[in-house]
Amino acid sequence: MSRGGQEKDRSEPERRCIATGEVGPKEGLIRLVVSPDSVIVPDLLEKLPGRGLWITATPAAFATARKRGGFHRGAKSPVTVPENLEASVEQGLADRVVHLISLARKAGSAVAGFEKVKDWLAKEQAQVLLQASDGSERGKTKLRPPPGRDSFIGCLTADELGLAFGREHVIHGALAAGGLTKRVVEEAAKLSGMRGKDDGGTARRKGTKNR
Repeated sequence: MSRGGQEKDRSEPERRCIATGEVGPKEGLIRLVVSPDSVIVPDLLEKLPGRGLWITATPAAFATARKRGGFHRGAKSPVTVPENLEASVEQGLADRVVHLISLARKAGSAVAGFEKVKDWLAKEQAQVLLQASDGSERGKTKLRPPPGRDSFIGCLTADELGLAFGREHVIHGALAAGGLTKRVVEEAAKLSGMRGKDDGGTARRKGTKNR
């Protein structure tokens, strides 16, 4: 049983956050490892050898782990925690999300541009709406995310979305169902957490409508 008396999903691997001490699905957690020279390094692909340390993808969690010695306890030995660890994790996540969207675009599962996105939304072809965090709010409210959870990603800048779509900058994009979309949503949620987005980066925006 989990906290609150709810049954746990035993099919999902669970990990303990070194900052909060809470145990739960590894979704939303960042894996870190200790390098051969005892330095904490990110393992965003979760493939590096060695003992894994898991931490919630928020600046607050990293601050807590630093303050309370969570990294040392998790590693069970003295370790060096780089000053730029949080920045390195954030940049690595951004690069990963951009790369995944780029792969989705090449596979025909992603489009960019207001009119194309609007058309996909109207045809119910889009599962996730992408919008640049630094785009015009007035312009962004003209499009509404598809119904359901995890249907909106707003943690990337226009330049980052531009890289994903092979353009100088992009404000509006969309992802179709299937393919890489689930992975994009999962990684974007972590990035959003590191960037302090209240909606988690994949929450449906309310109060908007298509025009």
